[in-house]
Amino acid sequence: MQLRCLSLHIISLLIISTLVAISSASSICEFSFTQQNKLYTYSLASSSDTFPHGVVSEDGYYKVSSNGTVVWFQLCDGMIFNHDPPICFDCLDCGGPSRCGMGCSALMSNTILGGYPVCTTIGRTQSITANLIDKESPGMGVLVEMWHQGPAMNCSFSVSVICDSKKFQGPKTLIKTGTCDFATQITHPAGCANVLAAKNNGWGWFSTLLIILLCLFGIYLIAGAAYRFFHLGIRGLDIIPNLEFWASLPHRLQNSFSSLVRRFRGPSQNYRSSYSPVDF
Repeated sequence: MQLRCLSLHIISLLIISTLVAISSASSICEFSFTQQNKLYTYSLASSSDTFPHGVVSEDGYYKVSSNGTVVWFQLCDGMIFNHDPPICFDCLDCGGPSRCGMGCSALMSNTILGGYPVCTTIGRTQSITANLIDKESPGMGVLVEMWHQGPAMNCSFSVSVICDSKKFQGPKTLIKTGTCDFATQITHPAGCANVLAAKNNGWGWFSTLLIILLCLFGIYLIAGAAYRFFHLGIRGLDIIPNLEFWASLPHRLQNSFSSLVRRFRGPSQNYRSSYSPVDF
């Protein structure tokens, strides 16, 4: 009985840890951007029919190399090696010798003098951030960045996820942008945004102008009424400035409207001229 309870407890812990890992992986690479009344929503780790794990590599990692430098990395999650693990020295910051590569999100191996590969952690899952490649062109794709602060130097790694809704292409080139800074790019449908019409909750120019005019009118009434009440000693409705004008305003507007209607319609059928024809 105790053995069964222990087994159920272990299974529950595994399920919970899996769900937490999935949730954290999906939340790392989710963000939105609003431009010109359009809402661009990106979710790199969301599943699709073609890519069940989104931009996250199903192999557990991506790999790219250039001029003797090799970089293993994973997007929106940590790396997992079921085969072909990194073999290099100084892997303590990324899982240790027995689990090398499984304690970080980006690992760089460089061959030093003597032919020995030495590992350097250049990105951690906790440091992963996602942003637009170009804010002027939100449809271009997403830039995923990660970094690691080591005892000797600070390192970083960035991956441009180029939007292409029809094809996937893994990393082909590795660019060294600094002393311990590297960059690459992939092409993936997950880099494309879900575009929606953004809700415009702000005030338009006409509404803003109307509010300004109403505020000025209110200030005019309050200031005028205060002046007439305290300085002139007027009481009652007469404290309203230009009361006669405001009282006659509806009648004036009605007359103006009627005049415009008559002008556009012309004289009515029942209209008779006050002039009588004269025979000579």
